[in-house]
Amino acid sequence: MWAIPLLLLSLTGHAVSQPGGPIPIPPMLRFQCSQLVVDRLDPLVNPGSIPSPHLHQIVGGNSFTASMDPSTHDLVTESTCTSCTFSEDFSNYWTAVLYFRARNGTYKRVPQFVSEFLTGNAGITVYYIPDTENLVNTTAFRPGFRMLAGDAAASTPVVGARKTCHRCMPETGDFGSLSCAPPDDKALPKTPCLGGIRSTVTFPTCWDGVNLDSPDHMSHVAYATGAAETDVGPTGTCPESHPVVIPQVMYEVMWDVSISVFLRIFLLFEVLANPGGTSQTRPFNDPEIWPEDGSQPFVLSTGDE
Repeated sequence: MWAIPLLLLSLTGHAVSQPGGPIPIPPMLRFQCSQLVVDRLDPLVNPGSIPSPHLHQIVGGNSFTASMDPSTHDLVTESTCTSCTFSEDFSNYWTAVLYFRARNGTYKRVPQFVSEFLTGNAGITVYYIPDTENLVNTTAFRPGFRMLAGDAAASTPVVGARKTCHRCMPETGDFGSLSCAPPDDKALPKTPCLGGIRSTVTFPTCWDGVNLDSPDHMSHVAYATGAAETDVGPTGTCPESHPVVIPQVMYEVMWDVSISVFLRIFLLFEVLANPGGTSQTRPFNDPEIWPEDGSQPFVLSTGDE
């Protein structure tokens, strides 16, 4: 299960002048949110439960607690700092945690590493992508807005699930596409990935315009019709029930399952840029610890495989 809750940053446009008037240039925010805590807490799905049914990696504002009722918990006033690059972003973002199930039946948590051109300590890369074709009608998130993508009860990839995918990265990296285009797959890799695994989660871009949340944390938003699986940003047409276009939020989680030379060099630069905090590589590429039957060894903390 993947969740994004609460207060989100507003997006602003820029313009350049040319004969006939200014042409809007839509911004796309891409920034790193370092790991805040790894804990069994989920104020969205299991508010007040200590512990929650499963483990999450959490980033963002430091006022994150087991209960975060938006009517009483204001992220801006309650938080004093954030693990995100933008000091103004006190939102909280969280995902399930990934484990490697070895041949002998033991489990080891897979650490994250920071995506290219960014600095930080593990965590999540967050994207805010506006509607590039109809920018003036893109509505910023309101304070207290929450939404969730995914299904914690699903133990296998859901047929028809939207824009949740994984990429087995080569040793030199592969960031040629942000979307779920090939070679991405809905299932986690069955073979070692020398450059790690990139998991991408893309959230809905249509809102009912009224509710900041819903009982299932999903019904107040919807994916646009006519939007291709590989599209980036709000595309397609919002249904009549959810007519308001909102920026597309996307997570990029880099799982460090490699022992590649490329990744070691990348992490060396990360250490130099961030003394005292970075992920360490793990020998998950050793074929002796992979399942003998060729099955997929990665398991999310929600039980998804």
